[in-house]
Amino acid sequence: MESHVKVLGILHIVLSSMGLLGALAVLVIFGGLAGIIRMSDHGANLPPQAEPVLVAIAGVICLVIVAVSLPGLIGGIGLLRLAPWSRILMIVISAIDLLNVPFGLALGIYGLWVLLKPETQALLDRRRYDPAGY
Repeated sequence: MESHVKVLGILHIVLSSMGLLGALAVLVIFGGLAGIIRMSDHGANLPPQAEPVLVAIAGVICLVIVAVSLPGLIGGIGLLRLAPWSRILMIVISAIDLLNVPFGLALGIYGLWVLLKPETQALLDRRRYDPAGY
């Protein structure tokens, strides 16, 4: 079961890192557009408020993407380190991932399958797994 926990951690780290790179791309693209608007001296029939609006939109989109991606990154690192707290965090994140079709759905199902097993709970609690339950 340890290998499944590690794979799940790596998958969440990769997916969350891609989200953080996407947030950076949003900032670069919108920042570039704002720079073009500033350099054009509003000659393209754009109102002077266009630049701050673009920056605000970029900031909000970036914050949302970071807020969604960062917990998965932290939880994935926790799973790789077999931290006991990471199990509950990743169960919640896996449940939320079910809404992200198609990749998040597959990752969420796999995550719930791995994390809800008693062997995983015993592994992360650093105790010996006893199938009899006692």
